[in-house]
Amino acid sequence: MDYSPATLWWIAAGIAVAIELATGTFYLLMVAVGLAAGAVCAHLGAGVATQITVASLVAVGATAAWHRRRFTQPRSKPFQINQDVNIDIGQRVDVTAWNEDGTCQVNYRGSTWTARLQPGAPVVAGSHHISAVEGNWLILTPITRSN
Repeated sequence: MDYSPATLWWIAAGIAVAIELATGTFYLLMVAVGLAAGAVCAHLGAGVATQITVASLVAVGATAAWHRRRFTQPRSKPFQINQDVNIDIGQRVDVTAWNEDGTCQVNYRGSTWTARLQPGAPVVAGSHHISAVEGNWLILTPITRSN
C-alpha cells in the first residue's frame, strides 16, 4: 500500500502526540505542530525539501516560542505557601499557649492540628494566620494590628 507524503506527515504527527501523552513532554506537541505543518505543505503540493523546511521551521519556532513564554511568565509560589493550591493558607486560628519546643495545638476545621511558628515571628498567644502547610504541620504567623 502506498501512502502519500501528507499521510506520512500526519502519521508522524500522531505518533509524536501519542508519545507526548505517554511522557508528558509538552515540547513534543510543538514538534507535532511542525509535523502537521509539513502535512499541510504536502497537501498544497509543495516539494519534499519545502515540506521538511517548513516542518522544521514551525517545530523550532513553536518550541522556541513556548520556551520563551514559559520563562517570561511569573513563577507561581511554592505549593506549601500557595493559596491557589492550599485553601488553608491565610486562614485564621487562635493559639492559647505555645509549648517549650516552639509548637502548639490548634483547633482548625474540626480537628486538632500541631502548629509551629514562622521563623522570625514573635512567640505570642492569640490570633494567627496560617502562612504555610508543611506535611501535617501548620506554620503560623501572628496577626498584628498592622496586618
